[in-house]
Amino acid sequence: MKKQTVVGIFNTAAEAQKAVQQLQSAGFERDFVDMSQAIPGTGTKSGKDSQDSDGVSGFFNSLFGGDNDEARTYADVARSGHSVVTAHVDTAEQARKAADILDNAGALDVNSKAAEYGVSNNDTAGRDKHQKQDKGQGNGLTAKVIEEKLEVGKRTEQTGGVRLRSRIVEKPVEASVRLRQEHVTVQRTPVNRPATDADFKSFKEGEVAVTESAERAVVAKEAHVVEEVSLGKNVTEREETIRETVRNTEVDVEQIPGKMNRSAAGQSKNA
Repeated sequence: MKKQTVVGIFNTAAEAQKAVQQLQSAGFERDFVDMSQAIPGTGTKSGKDSQDSDGVSGFFNSLFGGDNDEARTYADVARSGHSVVTAHVDTAEQARKAADILDNAGALDVNSKAAEYGVSNNDTAGRDKHQKQDKGQGNGLTAKVIEEKLEVGKRTEQTGGVRLRSRIVEKPVEASVRLRQEHVTVQRTPVNRPATDADFKSFKEGEVAVTESAERAVVAKEAHVVEEVSLGKNVTEREETIRETVRNTEVDVEQIPGKMNRSAAGQSKNA
């Protein structure tokens, strides 16, 4: 993972030491926090001072990705003997946290210090010229005020549903029915009497038949609609309060007092 380096330049060693302690209290490991009276050369550790100007330039060139205007400005201010604190972090969030701690501890505004010391070379002059072209006035230094606004939208998400699925289920049923059945009975009655004319008339061959019948159960099925199931939607609304945080940039304006030498002050007083 590529590390990031956060740099803070302080007026005094006491302020720099206080910043180091605040970084440690915030959870930054001491092995990844360096402090030096001037600026550490590439690879130097905390507590080892270096006055080598090439080391100063080399450090900031490696920090800002080459020999550029920002690296030169930081190097020029650092050469003035201020104490420097560097914090090596892994993420952008840690870098922002470390920068806030250094600012709260009193880290200097490098661009303001460079102007106060009268740092002027081809690079800074080029920057001033470019800034004047952009702004059309003064030094052209600007601080952007950025404010986040909360925007709440809506999206539809599927939270559930109901599906109707029909299937055929067989179940046993019972029904009782009374069935009638006929049976032919034969009864013989012995008699002993003289035959009459009627008996002689029926005394011939003949045939008499009596049939039997029985009821059988007949099964038939008829379908009836006994229930209807339908699907619909009932829409309800609810109000939800969204709680979030937004960020904005606050710019503090600080007047820098001018410097007047004693001879000039005396002349002004006499006048």
